[in-house]
Amino acid sequence: MTAERTLSVPGIAYGGDYNPEQWPEEVWAEDMRLMREAGVNMVSVGIFSWALLEPSEGEYDFSRMDRILELLHENGIAADLATPTAAPPAWFFRAHPEALPVDRDGRTLSYGSRQTFCPSSPAYREAALRIAGALAERYADHPALAMWHVHNEYACHNAECYCDTSAASFRRWLREKYGDLAALNHAWGTTFWSQWYYDWDEILPPRPTGAVPNPTHQLDWRRFCSDELLSLYKAEREVLLAAAPSIPATTNFMVMYNFDALDYWRWAPELDIVSNDHYLQSADPESEIDVALSGDLVRSLAGGPWLLMEHSTGAVNWQHVNRAKRPGELRRNALAHVAHGADGIAYFQWRQSKAGAEQWHSAMVPHAGTDSQIWRDVVRLGADLKALAEVRGSTGTAEVAIVWDWNSRWAMELPSQPSAELRFQDLVRAWYEPLWREGVAVDFVRPDADLSAYRLVLAPSLYLVDDAGAANLTGFAERGGTLAVGFHSGAVDENAHARLGGYPGAFREALGVRSDELFPLLPGEQVSLSGGGTGALWSERLRLEGAEAVTSYTDGPLTDVPAVTRHAHGEGTAWYLATQPDPATLASLLTRIRTEAGVESAATAPEGVEVIRRRSPSADYLFVIDHAGRGAEVTVAQDAVELLTGKPAPGVVTVGPGEVAVVREPRRG
Repeated sequence: MTAERTLSVPGIAYGGDYNPEQWPEEVWAEDMRLMREAGVNMVSVGIFSWALLEPSEGEYDFSRMDRILELLHENGIAADLATPTAAPPAWFFRAHPEALPVDRDGRTLSYGSRQTFCPSSPAYREAALRIAGALAERYADHPALAMWHVHNEYACHNAECYCDTSAASFRRWLREKYGDLAALNHAWGTTFWSQWYYDWDEILPPRPTGAVPNPTHQLDWRRFCSDELLSLYKAEREVLLAAAPSIPATTNFMVMYNFDALDYWRWAPELDIVSNDHYLQSADPESEIDVALSGDLVRSLAGGPWLLMEHSTGAVNWQHVNRAKRPGELRRNALAHVAHGADGIAYFQWRQSKAGAEQWHSAMVPHAGTDSQIWRDVVRLGADLKALAEVRGSTGTAEVAIVWDWNSRWAMELPSQPSAELRFQDLVRAWYEPLWREGVAVDFVRPDADLSAYRLVLAPSLYLVDDAGAANLTGFAERGGTLAVGFHSGAVDENAHARLGGYPGAFREALGVRSDELFPLLPGEQVSLSGGGTGALWSERLRLEGAEAVTSYTDGPLTDVPAVTRHAHGEGTAWYLATQPDPATLASLLTRIRTEAGVESAATAPEGVEVIRRRSPSADYLFVIDHAGRGAEVTVAQDAVELLTGKPAPGVVTVGPGEVAVVREPRRG
């Protein structure tokens, strides 16, 4: 968020996607009354309205949007006004069929849903900038306008297009990156399998081929696809900001479990306000952990508070089984996002659709109307957020950082790895979860980030790292910090070339170990560890070169070989985990590591009770969330106040089963 362009909505923003075009106009007045009842103060409008705003090329009809914005303004509700470019109308594709996307197998996809365009299409870019410019010209000075919402969920359905237009754009991107073919051939290692390129036009997207495609080719393709969509965002943003330079612009990220298409470290600096969409996975029995992880990652991308642009009041419509939220879960989820840095809470959508592809996706006003538990929860949440207005702008308090890198994720999950069982986010969550359970605050960082604020840095999965990133992390330990590295890290450089001389590559010296061969484990296979516990997924023949063995294998081909090591590096300490310990063993190990690093939890709480702290110059805000449903008491300051009730909480706060408390503790000193 820039100092020049900030959100003018007071307190915690609350609302959702508002799509009144789906309903008769007589419903709109009822919407306004219900929004006021629920405490809604900002809604996103126009996200999928292109066909109505521009019924034919260059012909505009703003009459409906004019009435909607006036109605919102009259009722004191701010507008997050979207460019509708995620869903081009049918007339556009009839005029420009070449703008349709082509999938990896060469099939041209049809229009009839959303994001059915090629990101490299000149015709699409021209049309998108035209509608964005028309909106900006008409509404730049509208009193309801609080924020520009650029596009919607970039890459949700068209992260990659394999058409000839995309191929030409890919070649231009490669020319800019490498300068000449000699540099590209070196970076891609094209001497292997006779893949040497003599002409730029010989280079194609990584379309299906008879065997495994070149890994660096695939990696650069992922980088290009992320950058190509980013260029669209930046182009629309510039059109909007030229017309309204004081209005902030955002687009909604999708930092959630199953989405990895965009390198959000590159995107985040381009947003005035970072916002995110997050949806629970029905099959996850502890989805509250993913809420926390996602919130911490988005807060880290933003460098402070952020906005939750979409989540659900209940079930979604796109999973195999779309479960409803459990009693109290709507409130717990929303306030957990606030605990992890959100200054705004919004849903998809305001009123549940009667027709269309998302008619079974829950909303703030469900099909059942206001005589429903969802509506009662929505109204209660609005009152909660109003009571938490002073929390806005406060920040996190983490002394622990976890390294997260999209390039490394993409590279590790390419084909022909030592094990196809490795999933980046699963590995990160395995390390994050014990910290979450113990109330230890966490930031996420790039490998090259400033680490001076942290006592402990964890790199659970950093397969790819460049020299600068590796030096930054090992230098952190050398200067007195504690660094813990997971297996298969440091293995390749930024071009996905293996680092020679033994594993774990870039981290060998700092970790004080060397491995000459990898022994990945089969699905379900385990190895026993000294001191109890087991390891899974991975093992390797590790030799100590200055480090001490903390845990060793006690069976299998690597009996007595170190599995976990500790090494004094400079003024600090570097740990290496050469396997994936079972959850209890990993939790115990991480408790030892962070205790030695001097990192304490936010507060002591029973199992299943999340405790997280936000901090302002004058106060700490302690969020206590009972996910277990048993209730709890947590020790707080003698002069603490519980904000949701407004009552003093001298020395202790009591949280009812499945409930939430937010305690203000005045800062001292």
